[in-house]
Amino acid sequence: MLQLADSLELERPQDKLIRRLCSTLESYMDQAQINDICRAYQYGAEAHAGQFRKSGEAYICHPIAVAISLAEMRMDAKGIMAALLHDVIEDTHASKDDLGRLFSMEVAELVDGVTKLSKIDSKSRAEAQAENVRKMFLAMTKDLRVIMVKLADRLHNMQTLGSMPPEKKRRIARETLDIYAPIANRLGMNHIRHQLESLGFKALYPGRHAVLKNAVKKARGNRREIVEIIQNSIKNRLREAGLECEVEGREKNLYSIYQKMLNKKISFADVFDVYAFRILCDQPDTCYRALGIVHNLYNPVPGRFKDYIALSKANGYQSLHTILIGPYGVPIEIQIRTHEMHRMSESGIAAHWLYKSDSDKADSEKTEHAQARANEWLRELLEIHKSAGNSMEFIDNLKIDLYPQEVFVFTPQGGIIKLPRGATIVDFAYAVHTDIGNSCVSARVDKQLVPLQTQLENGLTVEVITTSWARPNPLWLNYVVTAKARSSIRAYLKNFKQQEAINLGRRLLEKELQGMNLQLDTIPSERVNKLLEVLSVNSMDALLEDIGLGNKMPFLVAKRLSQDDISSAVRLDDNEQGVNSPLIIKGTEGMVVTLAKCCRPIPGDSIVGFFNPGRGIVVHHHECRNSSDSRKKQTGWLDVEWSKDTSGEFPAEIRIEILNQRGTLATIAATISEMDSNIENVTVVDQDDRVSVDLITLTVKDRVHLANIMRRLKKLTIVLKITRVKA
Repeated sequence: MLQLADSLELERPQDKLIRRLCSTLESYMDQAQINDICRAYQYGAEAHAGQFRKSGEAYICHPIAVAISLAEMRMDAKGIMAALLHDVIEDTHASKDDLGRLFSMEVAELVDGVTKLSKIDSKSRAEAQAENVRKMFLAMTKDLRVIMVKLADRLHNMQTLGSMPPEKKRRIARETLDIYAPIANRLGMNHIRHQLESLGFKALYPGRHAVLKNAVKKARGNRREIVEIIQNSIKNRLREAGLECEVEGREKNLYSIYQKMLNKKISFADVFDVYAFRILCDQPDTCYRALGIVHNLYNPVPGRFKDYIALSKANGYQSLHTILIGPYGVPIEIQIRTHEMHRMSESGIAAHWLYKSDSDKADSEKTEHAQARANEWLRELLEIHKSAGNSMEFIDNLKIDLYPQEVFVFTPQGGIIKLPRGATIVDFAYAVHTDIGNSCVSARVDKQLVPLQTQLENGLTVEVITTSWARPNPLWLNYVVTAKARSSIRAYLKNFKQQEAINLGRRLLEKELQGMNLQLDTIPSERVNKLLEVLSVNSMDALLEDIGLGNKMPFLVAKRLSQDDISSAVRLDDNEQGVNSPLIIKGTEGMVVTLAKCCRPIPGDSIVGFFNPGRGIVVHHHECRNSSDSRKKQTGWLDVEWSKDTSGEFPAEIRIEILNQRGTLATIAATISEMDSNIENVTVVDQDDRVSVDLITLTVKDRVHLANIMRRLKKLTIVLKITRVKA
């Protein structure tokens, strides 16, 4: 490879870069591997010939720079080759098959994983970006080197943003801070993450970056003496205890300072007033001994110690964190870890591909730990991908997953489950297993019964209670915080609503066909297939779903099925309508049959149904004003009746005028409770010194139950007037 570089004209930028890459590779690779990389470089240089970046330099400089970043992380040969070729499929005439034939399918798959989708039928740039990120994550599940190449690619793009227009600069920086820096963090690659955050912050907020940089520069001089005093004190105390440890001062990067100021709403002085140090030890037990020594040297702050060695973070990060009160009352942040833990915290999953000599093989078990954790995360992402409706939903779920502040809770068997801070019982249930989440009804936390929305804290033991009849509730989406729980609930509800719509659509179509002396099951399949073709529907289930959701009128579908020529327009006789027999409902059909909130119909009321496209049937009280207006304007209504065996509780609304005295509302609530009902909501509409007018939403079994409650309330001396609200 060196010979190749020497044979070229040395004044070109790409020649200097290739010489640097050669030098780095020779430090850990054999010549055969370097020769393969040399072939990849030559192919990439020829493919990109004549292409230039906005900065004016030859395009091949970019892939070489990406390869250098990976070589400095000691990436294997196939990964380096993929880096050199990562843009040839997207920007040249080369194909994946060409790369597979010339270099190996492994290299071709890596390059394809990084390659953007060239043709995306998307409505917006955001959707296109989301689809590309989704594709990249699918490739990551097969080979994690895909994301390493992509992160190195993004890092060089951020380093060379200067020639980009301001708008594009901000867009790329925002995407870097929102997606790529958190991915690097999630995979334990802190060295890459810090660079991406710093460059992204500078590009997105150049003014704020400059102000903070100057403030840090000024403040640094005043801190030097205190840093030396603290550092020497820690070193001397460790040496007296016979511990050989490295102690180094640690300065927060600008983006970290900015985030802390933003999130905690504190000034720069309050952030920069904290002095940070790192202690590197040889063994884990030495870390705990060092912790005891610094706690004896300076007073620890209660509740600010974290043991990430015993309970490592989701990305494999291990360290002891503590905060002390040092000399002059200054806060001191200390991280204590082994040299191996420090190497893992910088490299993360990259450590898995580090080129190892025979003497390094003993460390392979430790590096496998990061790989296993990353694969576990990717398996969860694959589940999220399968249940996500589209790429934008996948990205939303991904962002939730990329910002975890963890809590650790225990299963009854003693297993540890890691969850983001703010996670609830439902999040825990889905973390254990999707089926557990789908069927949970409540839980015991430390043997005490708690509701599903209970937020979990460190150290709790959680036992989920499930039943076979339970199913996910749409309200859970209001308080779950994990991506897995959110995507699993949405997927279940989507499939459940689809099945409900199909069942309702079948009932509606069969009802119309019955009035035409036809039955759906006896109609020849040729006629049904012809109908599906005319209506451009893929299957009978899809047609029934459309009917159930109100997107197609059952009478018109039935009428077309009854015609000899299905492809011809529907012919209606004068005043012809659907069958007069009403649709029987129970009010508990689920998401495709909903009760209108304007009039809150209950069993026993005269009701009417309206097709609401995409939602199914909305049931109104017959006297509802909205119902009357809709019947004048629309034809999409049908007669419905309550089933005789309807059971359950239904919301009803009453308007009540009561004396404005102390305890009157309590008396009303007690009376309603005695009548076997429950108050869902109370709204004060009007109030003066004498009278209060309230709207009360309560649960009832049927019209008779509501009448009995209202009759009982009328007997109270504090009640002046009571009426039912029907919109």
